[in-house]
Amino acid sequence: MLKKIHVNDIRLGMYIQELCGSWMDHPFWKKSFKLTDPNELHTLQNCAVQELWIDTSKGLDVESPAQVISTGEVKKEIELELQQAIESSQKVETRISIHEELESARKLHAKSKAAVTSMFNEVRMGNALKVSEAEPLVDEISQSISRNPEAFLNLVRLKNVDDYTYMHSVAVCALMIALGKQLGLSGQSLKDAGTAGLLHDVGKMMIPGKVLNKPGKLTDEEFNIIKDHPRKGWEILNISKGANAVALDVCLHHHERVDGKGYPEGISGDDLSLFARMGAVCDVYDALTSNRCYKNGWAPAETIRKMAEWKDGHFDERIFHSFVKTIGIYPSGTLVKLKSGRLGVVIEQTEKSLLTPIVKVFFSTKANEPFIPETIDLTKSPDSIVNVESAEKWGFDLKQVTGI
Repeated sequence: MLKKIHVNDIRLGMYIQELCGSWMDHPFWKKSFKLTDPNELHTLQNCAVQELWIDTSKGLDVESPAQVISTGEVKKEIELELQQAIESSQKVETRISIHEELESARKLHAKSKAAVTSMFNEVRMGNALKVSEAEPLVDEISQSISRNPEAFLNLVRLKNVDDYTYMHSVAVCALMIALGKQLGLSGQSLKDAGTAGLLHDVGKMMIPGKVLNKPGKLTDEEFNIIKDHPRKGWEILNISKGANAVALDVCLHHHERVDGKGYPEGISGDDLSLFARMGAVCDVYDALTSNRCYKNGWAPAETIRKMAEWKDGHFDERIFHSFVKTIGIYPSGTLVKLKSGRLGVVIEQTEKSLLTPIVKVFFSTKANEPFIPETIDLTKSPDSIVNVESAEKWGFDLKQVTGI
């Protein structure tokens, strides 16, 4: 039986089904757990949580009367909280233009690559992971995302095969921060999300290079070796000073699915924390848009469409919807055709609508020739997007077009 009780009534031996309030009100990443640690009891009694749900069929009951409520109503309350978090994302931060942020973002991109490469290579050599070195980097990435998210996200999307593992970690860090802001996270919770993204793939340092970077199809045995990287990463973080529960959780569970068909534990639904569900979306998006040793990345808009097809079993639907709000239906870097017949590259999202980004147009399909590039804000133009185009088909180097 589920009961809603005041935090003052909790005691060791109770089974915590759900903590009431925002995710920012407490440090626990687990949705449900048996309370056996006196330190966790002390933390609960001194955090911002005022009420919680217990399951008396799995742990101790309370002696004083408590409100009894159905499992369905508990789930409704959880759903409402998540919906409120998503709706709170409509608050718009004042930000600068992508061009104003680009120089700072480039310097941060180079710094991030060097820092993560050094940090991960220490792990590969058997040395302890220095989590403290990640924290200032996460703060700088968060500040860049606040000033203008597209500048840094565009840079980390364009990675090469050789530095994929390192820059993928940087990209997931940035995406976790951007998504966290969209969900209303702030302060330590937002920092935890970014740090978790940066460290989520550290276990790949323990995978033999000939397997990790194999250009051809993996054998079943090789695939099982790859699938062990979340657990190996968790083991590394578990003995690393400064790694908190959020980083451990995302590292272990970023390949889990809401339908329980993921790995390594096959957990599903409400057993997956908010941060793990965020990590799953961010990890897949960056992996699919990146060039790998065995395939070229998909275009950003194509990736979003593919992920939308999988969301019912693969991703948390609300988290995915919020992710789309974060990067747009036509993410930065997407080649689009406009109603006027011009081709352009999406360089930035606008506050008004996901359908009207800022586009740099540079080619006329009617004249079949390029023209002097022009940046247009589709919220202020009679023109509109009619189709997503393939840069490969047209033979364009979009990096050269955008200057990013």
